[in-house]
Amino acid sequence: MFVVGVAGTQLSDQEPEQSSLQFAHRIEEEFARILDYYAIPWEYEPRTFALEWDEDGRVTVAFSPDFYLPEQELYVELTTLRPKLVTKKNRKIRRMNELYPEVNVQLWKRSDLRNLMIRFGIDEHAEGLLGTEAQGPNGDE
Repeated sequence: MFVVGVAGTQLSDQEPEQSSLQFAHRIEEEFARILDYYAIPWEYEPRTFALEWDEDGRVTVAFSPDFYLPEQELYVELTTLRPKLVTKKNRKIRRMNELYPEVNVQLWKRSDLRNLMIRFGIDEHAEGLLGTEAQGPNGDE
């Protein structure tokens, strides 16, 4: 999926630039809202990186970071998983750094997201987005 957003209107009333966009998780929508408010251009899941292939050359493992911030040349993967369950995403980030060292990618964890939301005055949303109820029945997103 490739969607570009940037608006710069009031954070409390602003829907992300692409209101018809279906984000995989509510925290992604909140993150897009913050980016829009501060007029930071973003792209949602613009690229998929192949990480592993089978013996026939078919991709068996891939990674699509949640956001790309073109002005920062930065891919951002968001996670609300409990720290013990972040291992899989960390493994993908490490593999991506091995295969694509020129690509800047960061994993933003629960604490990073919570701090960002508090900083931008939307901490009332943080509990529902970052608590255990924000995770799926198996503790995943």
